Amino acid sequence: MNIHLTDEELAFRKEVQDFFTNEFPKDIKEKQDKGIYLSKDDHVRWQKALHAKGWAGINWPVEHGGTGWSATQKYIYANEAAKANAPRIIPFGLTMVAPVIFTYGNEEQKKRFLPDILASNVWWCQGYSEPNAGSDLAALKTKAVRDGEDYIVNGTKTWTTLGQHADWIFCLVRTDDTGKKQQGISFLLIDMKTPGVSVHPIITIDGTHEVNEVHFEDVRVPAENLIGEEGKGWTYAKVLLTHERTGIARVAESKALLASLKRMVDAQNDALVNMKENTVFMTRLIEAEIELKALEYTELRVLSAVSTGKAPGPESSILKIKGTEIMQLLNELFVEVAGIYALPYVPDQYRDGFEGTPAGPQFAAKTSATYYNNRKVSIYGGTNEIQKNIIAKQVLGL
Repeated sequence: MNIHLTDEELAFRKEVQDFFTNEFPKDIKEKQDKGIYLSKDDHVRWQKALHAKGWAGINWPVEHGGTGWSATQKYIYANEAAKANAPRIIPFGLTMVAPVIFTYGNEEQKKRFLPDILASNVWWCQGYSEPNAGSDLAALKTKAVRDGEDYIVNGTKTWTTLGQHADWIFCLVRTDDTGKKQQGISFLLIDMKTPGVSVHPIITIDGTHEVNEVHFEDVRVPAENLIGEEGKGWTYAKVLLTHERTGIARVAESKALLASLKRMVDAQNDALVNMKENTVFMTRLIEAEIELKALEYTELRVLSAVSTGKAPGPESSILKIKGTEIMQLLNELFVEVAGIYALPYVPDQYRDGFEGTPAGPQFAAKTSATYYNNRKVSIYGGTNEIQKNIIAKQVLGL
């Protein structure tokens, strides 16, 4: 694939660079650079800044407010955002539920939900996994029973990322349990303020409140919040998951991580062991760079297909597997370079307003916390083992 930039693309890159230089809120950038966790307000302000620029709906159709960017422009933007250490877009609204709504929703639903999603006026979360339905998502038990103009929903969703902030949740629910399990699933939008919805925190191994369990007890949901046809939710969810898995690859972010890691290795710093003399470490670092370059070209091919209106295919599973494996490898290499400074973990030092002295130098900030947290990336969005099954079936025909 030819990735030499045209004059127009170079001008676009300059525009993106100027945006991150001049319009990236300074307080948010400072938090990012110091490894301080961002608040809900920080994320919303950042996404509203993108919306004001017209850059919120990167993969949206132009008729719904999308950018209309080419695959190359998306590639340029992702790389410049990673270099600037900009926050990731919270995906649940802009990149997950929105494509389902503008693809399968009716006109009333598009008018009702899409403008607020694009403007980040509403925070969404995802209700897929359940305590006994993760990799085998079709085994979900959360039930929605039709009652006049409403559905009555009962059940539990788990690993609900940032559900504590959410205004709405999009859910896979069982509306029929008489036939094949995939055929009885529907896609339902639920207001989190509805009586009977409760959110219970799950504290992860890195000490953060990122995920939750969401319980539904006789929750009454208007039938008009059903997306598409009843019983077709599995079809819609598979389309959404291909978009999600493509995003999980996070190639641009891994490139920025690799560049930072190489700078740390090159730095003459008393806190660092001379890793250049460690043959095993340097071999792993070089292998990671080669794998990442190969993954980057695969992502470019997928972006090119998506820009023509196609949904990501089984290639999204390849991106998901390799992208998460590379990210976890880079996390491990960061821990090795940080050495003893990867050991101290003082959660408060990564929170806004901390007045103490951080444990270790700045380059080691959140090294161990990030390593622990990112053990999950090979699980969410469909475990890597399941993705290998998808590739075996859809690519290799096994």
